[in-house]
Amino acid sequence: MTITLNHTIVPAVDHREAARFFASVMGLEELPPAGRNGHFAPVRVNDTLTLDFMTVADPEGHHLAFDVDPATFDAILSRIRAADISYGSDPTEPDNGRIDHPLCPRGLFFQDTAGNLYEVMSPA
Repeated sequence: MTITLNHTIVPAVDHREAARFFASVMGLEELPPAGRNGHFAPVRVNDTLTLDFMTVADPEGHHLAFDVDPATFDAILSRIRAADISYGSDPTEPDNGRIDHPLCPRGLFFQDTAGNLYEVMSPA
């Protein structure tokens, strides 16, 4: 059997708000609450993966990186700009407003309120 990642927990200040934010930026589907008493706010990333946002008392941000095609990158960048979300080309400067990523032709980083650092990379 091939090993695939099914889901991962993403710490959040407010799990519903964090899921909504991530889903809206990435153009993804926010799923109904899951888990006991709805303590997970899942977002469908692809056919096999969900990010399950969970409210925690003192969230420590994680780094989550995504490869996307050029059209998806353009759409994400457009949504980020329309929502006036800070972004940048370097993980130490996620607000420099640039997309000249050091590892790919175009890429960017943006953060949520829990300090999760999202990285989006495109081959062109």
